[in-house]
Amino acid sequence: MSRIGRKPINIPAGVTVSVDGSVVTVKGPKGALTQKIHPNMTVKVEGNEVHVTRPDDEKENKALHGTTRSLIHNMVLGVTEGFHKELEINGVGYRAQKQGKNLVMNLGFSHQVTVPEIDGITIECPAANKIVVHGPDKQQVGQFAAEIREKRPPEPYKGKGIKYAAEHIRRKEGKAGKTAKK
Repeated sequence: MSRIGRKPINIPAGVTVSVDGSVVTVKGPKGALTQKIHPNMTVKVEGNEVHVTRPDDEKENKALHGTTRSLIHNMVLGVTEGFHKELEINGVGYRAQKQGKNLVMNLGFSHQVTVPEIDGITIECPAANKIVVHGPDKQQVGQFAAEIREKRPPEPYKGKGIKYAAEHIRRKEGKAGKTAKK
């Protein structure tokens, strides 16, 4: 059996998990999340634990078992603690600031790049070269951070652009230049 799939998910105080057919709903202090799960998977709430089981050992069901458990676990973590992604901006004159509910960035273009906040996602700019994306839905936070990074991905020669805080940019050597002939 799947090691991840068979682990029970503990439900912390203040969080409710309800299962309606193949839809799992998790409500907590940071919001409510719903996820449609595969009909082969069985989700049961017993006391303050959630158990995910599979009908048989077919390859597809084995794969879905751990995935379903991880999705529900991430929902529980999201409504209690939330998720965040940190982005860094590198480059001379590159900066970001928050204006109302919009993120306004100077990224070396002739115009400013504006990204509006979406429902369930909040943006912070603790410094001119740092952006933090917060939200309860792990997938949505990651997708929104990727869309911000896409505005000016880091380039390998000088390292200018928007990168994740933990990301390492592989640098390339520039042109070798002409050698002097005698």
